[in-house]
Amino acid sequence: MGAVIVAGVVVVGFAIKEALDAHALDMGHPEVRPAPETRPVPETAPAPQKPSPEKRPKPEPKGPDFPPVGPTDISERERRRRCEPIPEPHAGEDDAHNRCADQFPPNRYPGMDVFVGGVSFDALQVGVRVLWEIKTHRFDAYPDFIQDKEIKKEMKQLRKQRDAARDCGYDFVVGVSTEEHKAALLREDQFLKIVVTGCKR
Repeated sequence: MGAVIVAGVVVVGFAIKEALDAHALDMGHPEVRPAPETRPVPETAPAPQKPSPEKRPKPEPKGPDFPPVGPTDISERERRRRCEPIPEPHAGEDDAHNRCADQFPPNRYPGMDVFVGGVSFDALQVGVRVLWEIKTHRFDAYPDFIQDKEIKKEMKQLRKQRDAARDCGYDFVVGVSTEEHKAALLREDQFLKIVVTGCKR
């Protein structure tokens, strides 16, 4: 180990001596060298540099070439959900009216009204998409001014029910007990579908 260190020192010392000797010779005969000549470099536009991968603009994402799978219209799904018939207890305490609503169409949900499109109906007919509103009062026994008020009130309700039924793909029928009641309703709206049930209170 010691021999290696000594040999290394000797080699370094020999190299230093040679460098000093060469320098001394140069001092005796200084060489005159012309100053380097500088020429102006013609101005040119710099070559465009390629941006680094992280600085390159990312291409705009393109939409798919095929239509998306599944329902795209949320409102259609919501409409179907609203139009599902939901049975609910009969609203009135009138047993004769409820019996007529259950038996005459006949009702798919006996003892129940049905809620469709945000509106209640007296019955959903068995086997077909027909919603019913049943009227069992003795309309022809009322005085004229009461009949007039009753018809106006009923028309407001019946138009709302007919619109809800139509929007949900159902037909709509009104059941009344007398021909006089049917005629009074048709005078207000000739497009109503009305059936005389003959149901008594």
